[in-house]
Amino acid sequence: MITRNFWVFLHRWTGLLMAGFLIVVGATGSLLAFLPELNHLLAPQIYPGPREGETLSLGALARRAETLVPAGRATQVSYVQPGTARVSMTPRQLPLVPDYSEVLADPVVGDEYVLGTRPERPPLGFDHLYLDPVTGEELGRLDKEPPITSGPGIMPFVDRLHFRLAMGEWGGWILGIVAVVWTIDCFNGLYLTLPIFTGKGNRKSWLARWKPAWLVKLSGSFYRVNLDLHRAFGLWMFAVLLLFGWSSVYFNMRDVYNPVMRAISDFDAPAPMAHGKSMGAKMHKAEKEPMSFERAQALGEILMAEQAREGDFTVERPFRLTYQEAQNSYTYSVRSSRDIGLKFGRTSVVFDASSGAFRSLRAPTGQHSGNTFTTWIVEMHLANLFGLWFHIFVCVLGVGIAMLSVTGVYIWWKKRAARVASAARAPAKPAAVSIPAMAFVEKSH
Repeated sequence: MITRNFWVFLHRWTGLLMAGFLIVVGATGSLLAFLPELNHLLAPQIYPGPREGETLSLGALARRAETLVPAGRATQVSYVQPGTARVSMTPRQLPLVPDYSEVLADPVVGDEYVLGTRPERPPLGFDHLYLDPVTGEELGRLDKEPPITSGPGIMPFVDRLHFRLAMGEWGGWILGIVAVVWTIDCFNGLYLTLPIFTGKGNRKSWLARWKPAWLVKLSGSFYRVNLDLHRAFGLWMFAVLLLFGWSSVYFNMRDVYNPVMRAISDFDAPAPMAHGKSMGAKMHKAEKEPMSFERAQALGEILMAEQAREGDFTVERPFRLTYQEAQNSYTYSVRSSRDIGLKFGRTSVVFDASSGAFRSLRAPTGQHSGNTFTTWIVEMHLANLFGLWFHIFVCVLGVGIAMLSVTGVYIWWKKRAARVASAARAPAKPAAVSIPAMAFVEKSH
């Protein structure tokens, strides 16, 4: 039979193993709750804030970016913050040519071309071009991972630290495992706050004996205050901590999240994305060149309007237009009445980039119960609900998660120190010698 001591042991050591990670995640999460405001503070040249005037369309912004960077091709355009549009770009691939004459005329490629191969342009030197969405003026150029020494690189680094430990794919795996353990340990921690059953002799009711676990006695010793904070915060925030832990599994461990959600709900899992390509998704060979971003946006608006009529939802504003080369498709995303988040638009139509044929509608709510639940916990995790007061709540919660880890380590350290001191004070016990051994000793003499 598994005893309570086993669950105490498990909670102690899983907490110690997770402590450092949760401190980092909690502290960075507190900052990310105010990401737009901190971006504006640290990088005002790229995030200047909203300005008056008519906003350029996503297609027009893509064309503007390709005009500013002739060697680049736009792959995604989005209104990332009020006053700022971001265009993701990749080097434009040159076509095959039959002889040197056409290539030598290109100053970028020059005479490095080998007949019979496709010439490649050198890297652009950046991944994202930032534009003023009203004037189309360039605001800046940044890599996917800009240096932390610059103002524009600070919050992207905080974001990478929060979701990937700034370690890329390996960091994501580590935090995914931590998230799974954290989610399970939430239930263990709740169990350990419950009063121990002592039989019929105790006059206090079960709830009366559980009540102290919900309170913090500030007049107690420093150790007692830490113990009360650790226990009471975990109880009061149990549901929120559980949902944040499970949403962390969604971000970093889809191989666990998707099967569980399929088993307990109506859940349609989109194919995971890696390196800009959808893994496991159907590949579509382009029969001809993809349509321009401007034409894609016009078609996306028509298809979205059709889906809105059929699905009985309203379109509020455009948000993003993405070209997926591997699937030869465009994804046009808007904020609609199906969205619950304030900053983004996740209602999307997917269509063929060459023919324009409609492929699918992706709605954040209203299609599948499991997807609706996922949307809620994701937007909650991103502090993208309810307004300023919820941003403050998520910020405080991040500090609380770090506090849980710090107090947990302190409680373990004090208990360990007490056990070591108690063992040192205990008198040494004489070694037990068996009677046959004593007889052997006497005979040997």
